[in-house]
Amino acid sequence: TEEAYFRKINAEGGINGRRINFISYDDGYSPPKTVEQARKLVEGDEVLLVFNTLGTPSNTAIQKYLNQKQVPQLFVASGATKWNAPRDFPWTMGWQPNYQSETRVYARYILENYPNAKIGVLYQNDDYGKDYLKGLRDGLGDNASAIVMEESYDASQPTIDSHIVKLKASGADVFVNITTPKFAAQAIRKNAELGWKPVHFLNSVSASIASVMKPAGLENAQDLISAAYVKDPNDPQWKDDPGIRDFSEFLAKYYPEANRTDGNVLYGYTVAQGLVQVLRQCGDDLTRENVMRQAASLKDFEIGSLLPGIKVATSPTDFAPISQLQLARFKGETWQRFGAVMNGDVGN
Repeated sequence: TEEAYFRKINAEGGINGRRINFISYDDGYSPPKTVEQARKLVEGDEVLLVFNTLGTPSNTAIQKYLNQKQVPQLFVASGATKWNAPRDFPWTMGWQPNYQSETRVYARYILENYPNAKIGVLYQNDDYGKDYLKGLRDGLGDNASAIVMEESYDASQPTIDSHIVKLKASGADVFVNITTPKFAAQAIRKNAELGWKPVHFLNSVSASIASVMKPAGLENAQDLISAAYVKDPNDPQWKDDPGIRDFSEFLAKYYPEANRTDGNVLYGYTVAQGLVQVLRQCGDDLTRENVMRQAASLKDFEIGSLLPGIKVATSPTDFAPISQLQLARFKGETWQRFGAVMNGDVGN
């Protein structure tokens, strides 16, 4: 998707008279391979910056190297909180709301609406799951004892059914579900099978209607609560939205074979616009230092695929471009947003 978007920009004349040369290598989601490919980009291709590398372990493997080389590691494709540490890693910046921000928002909502909650948590036993869990605990603060059970699972497990059985038996009446799509669908189905009906919070990673709600059974997903920062192009409520219409026209012209039910397609389209804005702000000063300076001075930049009221903003001390989220409840066949846009920022 990003390659297609840069093709669009080049076809329209480029940026400040220059064309984007986008080089992409596959690291197989293997950190040692990430190191090898990053060195190839920096020392062989002599790139201006490294953009939107996928995954927490992959980016962790190259963070020190890129900072030592003073090469921008820009708009990391991971919600780990560690990408917002400008003092220690001034050449690394994330993109999407971080995982701790999201669960802090859930914690705030739980404290306000369910002060006597007994909370059960299911989380993936890795940096991804633990980052979410830390945000929940921190957000609950002195009320963290409301968590009556924390169940972890490994991504290699075929099913998480047994964990759901344990969580139900714990007496929890609020369920915070920190899973990836396959396991999220399993959890929703198992809850229905067991007749367990807690207040159910589902992390945004797994909020896709096409890949989670429908496989889990729409009837089983009613009243789930999640948080979002982008519009779902497969949701009928955005059918006539100008931002989603622009997205559809872009795909029709530059990437017609795209799988429109894959949330990564809209993600790539959105973050590519972030990079284009940074490069536009650079003007004729295309140095690595100026790239980071401009990336750290985004002022309420609006992108049509973001939810209303959510803007991209950074500063030299805040490397979290998007820190706002809005809660949404699943009703019928769609997510219905409610409440104000909330900020769960936890910058270092």
